[in-house]
Amino acid sequence: MTLPFRITVCGLAELDLHSGAEVSHVLSILDPEWPVPEEFGTYGEHAKLELRFHDVIEDEPELLPPQRFHVVQLLEFGRSLEREPIGQAHLLVHCHAGISRSSAAMALLIAQAVPDRPAAQVFADVLAIRPQIWPNLRIVEMGDALLGRNGAMVAAVVEIYRHQIAKEPSMAAHFRENGRAREVNLALGL
Repeated sequence: MTLPFRITVCGLAELDLHSGAEVSHVLSILDPEWPVPEEFGTYGEHAKLELRFHDVIEDEPELLPPQRFHVVQLLEFGRSLEREPIGQAHLLVHCHAGISRSSAAMALLIAQAVPDRPAAQVFADVLAIRPQIWPNLRIVEMGDALLGRNGAMVAAVVEIYRHQIAKEPSMAAHFRENGRAREVNLALGL
């Protein structure tokens, strides 16, 4: 995979492992009530975008789902990466587990940076970086529309869900139980 910037993806528990990685940009995706991770104090100078919303795909009482303005901010931040000299920027993307919000964001940033890359290849790239991904469908849907991908990103992420369920069937039950049944249903053709 050739990109104009390097990417690292992780969860909160892994942040301290990357403090010496010469990260130039951080995309921090946190629940609204979560404190700012102290580990960033050891990262040195870096550009940072902090987005705060819950890892949900539907409107739910007392939870803040990702909104269109969040994805607009994400893509604007991605354009700042593209202005860096090729190979100089190193983006660290994190959410709580490094599985859902961060992988959706990473896919959109890759799709924006390399617009001629097919959506299936974008998600294959994300899967190669972080094998345990399950991208947040709501973020992907909004990003697909904003990038003018005409549903290609959504179709490709459904294939990722299928791949992950085939690899670990218990994931279907886990995501159904946690308000993500629409993703599972798409994967299973229901």
